[in-house]
Amino acid sequence: METEIAIVGAGICGLATALALHRKGIKCVVVERSESLRATGLALTIFTNGWRVLDQLGVASKLRPFAITIHTLYEKSLDDNFGLKIPVSNEELRCLKRSLLIEALAAELPTDTIYFGRQVVALKLDPVTSYPLLKFQDGSLLRAKVVIGCDGANSIVAEYLGLKAPKLLSMCSTLGFTNYPDGHGLDNESIIIRKGGVSVGRIPMDDKLVYWFVAREQAPKDLTTFKDTDGIRESAIESVMDFPDEIVEMVKISDANSLILARLKYQTPWEILLGNFRKGAVVVAGDAMHVVAPFLGQGGSVCLEDAVVLARCLAKHVEVSANQDGHRITKGVEAGLDLYVKERRMRLVWLSTQSYLIGLLGENSSNLVRRGCLWLLATLFPDTLWHTRYNCADL
Repeated sequence: METEIAIVGAGICGLATALALHRKGIKCVVVERSESLRATGLALTIFTNGWRVLDQLGVASKLRPFAITIHTLYEKSLDDNFGLKIPVSNEELRCLKRSLLIEALAAELPTDTIYFGRQVVALKLDPVTSYPLLKFQDGSLLRAKVVIGCDGANSIVAEYLGLKAPKLLSMCSTLGFTNYPDGHGLDNESIIIRKGGVSVGRIPMDDKLVYWFVAREQAPKDLTTFKDTDGIRESAIESVMDFPDEIVEMVKISDANSLILARLKYQTPWEILLGNFRKGAVVVAGDAMHVVAPFLGQGGSVCLEDAVVLARCLAKHVEVSANQDGHRITKGVEAGLDLYVKERRMRLVWLSTQSYLIGLLGENSSNLVRRGCLWLLATLFPDTLWHTRYNCADL
């Protein structure tokens, strides 16, 4: 099989990139290992920068009705009773189900765009044409003029480029949904409560549904409970027993089918600064390019930014000719991909730096390391919400 542009992975970044290219009149195909659409994770917070991208992709108006606007960020420490409220009334912050976003992006694509059940096991260059050649698990091959790896943290495409695999933090996080049939009665605020090395986050999605997480140091027993929902719930309840009763109750009555226990991953700022994100006509985007620890709530929004910038840069440089076989890319691919990498790199370096420093604070670091992190955060990021106001420019 042959195609002009192949996107590996039908997650948020893969589908958003396909849709952005489609909006620019550039045809592509998406190959996905699963047999249907899937949403890894439960929900994601989307700030102003992410909604700006969704507006340009033409799906924001369909998604906003499913997520209420959050007006305040609230952080509280039970250890010293310190609390901080940050108004975000000038920002657009909503918490959205991942499945809704995935479905909305896919619905806007032409019907022949996504090919399911196509697990990529290898990437190499065609010895005749020097074009990228994808090999699937069933032995079939796909030759493309451009390959965009949106295949997540364990990316085959990133491996081809020689990028280092993401590192694991010593922390893990339990994620879940809790539904209150009669309404939760919570304010429209995102709250994070900390006590003794455990952090609990809670954010309402609508009048009845709440998304929450419990982050803590990983224990040896967690290795045996990653897929055991009863064990995940019991461990989360045990972690929050010293928290307010409403938090304990929220975890106890959560939807068992929603519970996920995950290790937190990250890439260091210097790996993103020095990483080789393009080789020939092969490039990466999303988590295959950057795994930013989730302390800023920017994972999904940054993937959406990647999609718009990549499509814009390609459209600016590639030349496409039309013939009886359809539209063919003739030249300009590498220049477009280089421009994309250049535009994204420093944005990602700053994001990863702030997130990395916050992660060090959350781990069992020495007092000297903690003081250093606090000083660097105050010096480099006096505006803690700078990342939400970023504008990746028009598609």
